[in-house]
Amino acid sequence: MPERTASAARKADTLLLVGCGQMGSAMLRGWMVRDAAAGFIAIEPAGLPASFADAAGIAWHAAAEELPDDLTPDAVVFAVKPQIINDVLPAYRRWVRPQTLFLSIAAGITISGIARHLGEAAIIRTMPNTPAAIGRGITVACANPLVTLEQRGLCEALLAAIGESAWVEDEALLDPVTAVSGSGPAYVFLLIEALAEAGEHAGLPADLALRLARETVAGSGELARLSQENPARLREAVTSPGGTTRAALDVLMAKDGLARLLDRAVAAATKRSRELAN
Repeated sequence: MPERTASAARKADTLLLVGCGQMGSAMLRGWMVRDAAAGFIAIEPAGLPASFADAAGIAWHAAAEELPDDLTPDAVVFAVKPQIINDVLPAYRRWVRPQTLFLSIAAGITISGIARHLGEAAIIRTMPNTPAAIGRGITVACANPLVTLEQRGLCEALLAAIGESAWVEDEALLDPVTAVSGSGPAYVFLLIEALAEAGEHAGLPADLALRLARETVAGSGELARLSQENPARLREAVTSPGGTTRAALDVLMAKDGLARLLDRAVAAATKRSRELAN
């Protein structure tokens, strides 16, 4: 996956977040913890989320119409569901100017699709994931030609506040990115659920089975992140010939096992991401 280095990151003066649901909230928490902007404005029709009741420094509004025309945000971030983004975008065209960067996290919605509503705007399409809430997300970004090096730097600063990031030049790659890392946390949470349930079936108390599953997945993920070895070598290091792990892997690595299931899952998610663009 090709990466492109942006200019030096800088802090935003004003960041306008449109949508504060699951992903929007996760990003906003990460930005606030790391002081990614001097001021935050959030548009959320449902009102102030309970988790932000004690948060200072955020101006909450129900709709774009409540904002003044002379507002000059450095970045406008669209964190709304792809099913409604086409209805949301037109209200923000009045803030299109060369200095304003527009970021979208809506799965499947292309840069050209966004530009149909905004016009000649600097647009970066991104795909983050929910570990952004604890600064451990991974986001992949793709920019249109109107995005300046300074705006790339601003994007880098926002993404660095919520985890790691990578750039791609081919926007089509964002569909499989969505399927792997955007949707990926749900796969991992399902693994924890399934492993805990299997432990219960084997006779463990429910609370102990869940604790074992959760900490094993979390610890193994951290080991994989910090290790210089690839995952296959780490797996082999746990597996003794004829042992318990080998018996389990013979099931998981069968022809119709975990690898095949994940391949089908990622293919289905990729297909759905492409469908959302239409």
